[in-house]
Amino acid sequence: MPPFGRVLTAMASPMHPDRSLDLDGAQRLASHLVDHGNDGVVVCGTTGESPTLSHGETLDLFRAVVEAVGDRAAVVAGCGKNVTAATVALTREATAAGVSGIMHVTPYYNKPSQRGLLGHFTAAAAATELPVLLYNIPSRSAVEIAPETLLRLAEIGNVVGVKDAVGDLVKTSWLLARKPDDFAVYSGDDATLLPMLAVGGVGVVSVAAHVAGDDVAAMVEVFGSDPAKAREIHLRLGPLFAALFADTSPGPLKAALRMVGLPAGPVRPPLADADEPVTTLVREALATAGIPLAGGRARR
Repeated sequence: MPPFGRVLTAMASPMHPDRSLDLDGAQRLASHLVDHGNDGVVVCGTTGESPTLSHGETLDLFRAVVEAVGDRAAVVAGCGKNVTAATVALTREATAAGVSGIMHVTPYYNKPSQRGLLGHFTAAAAATELPVLLYNIPSRSAVEIAPETLLRLAEIGNVVGVKDAVGDLVKTSWLLARKPDDFAVYSGDDATLLPMLAVGGVGVVSVAAHVAGDDVAAMVEVFGSDPAKAREIHLRLGPLFAALFADTSPGPLKAALRMVGLPAGPVRPPLADADEPVTTLVREALATAGIPLAGGRARR
């Protein structure tokens, strides 16, 4: 079994209408996710609007989700900052909060060299004995962890995998051909999950699994024995994968959560809530995927 299971959701951070943090909603959302196909949740990642959360809010979310689901699912704490000292400090505090693992994103805005990335992630991993998942997302961070650097980081004992949101299967395949057996590669993008499984990925850190967790889990489960069935699920969910990124995430996702009756609330500025064209696109994608709206249509 991969270190955190095969299907995790990059969990949204529910807000009240005044944009204050909704901890009760976070616990209800986490419980829903674990009840519907998820082996774990990633808290305070990109989808969780981590740059807009205060330090105290971040720790409150870690504790709340651990309390809600920590006894039956992996709770992975997003601790990546663009300052190494801050990343180390938050990693230590998250570890004390009782999480199952840590996620470290590439430091954003600073645009460090590969040597800088190696030093940053080495120091951050040394701040905990918990398993660490690296998060490679150059579209948000302006810097990519090169495959060669990932191989070096995989030599660190508690660095157990990477959430790969680079979108380059040539690089992913190169890494998969050379990585240690115990280093897990997760798709960081629902749309690349199926092809990543085909080249040796273990699963996904998903956004769509907020509303289609059972389907995403089924795709991963049946891939080895019935790839045609996995492809069928992938193609049915394709419009949903696209709609959830029709505007900057998690705006479209929070629109989808509201439609299906799950805790969401607004996004925090500088992000903007989904406008009417995007909302319509999300609603149509949910229908195509066979996902019922709150009090609405039955699943296919």
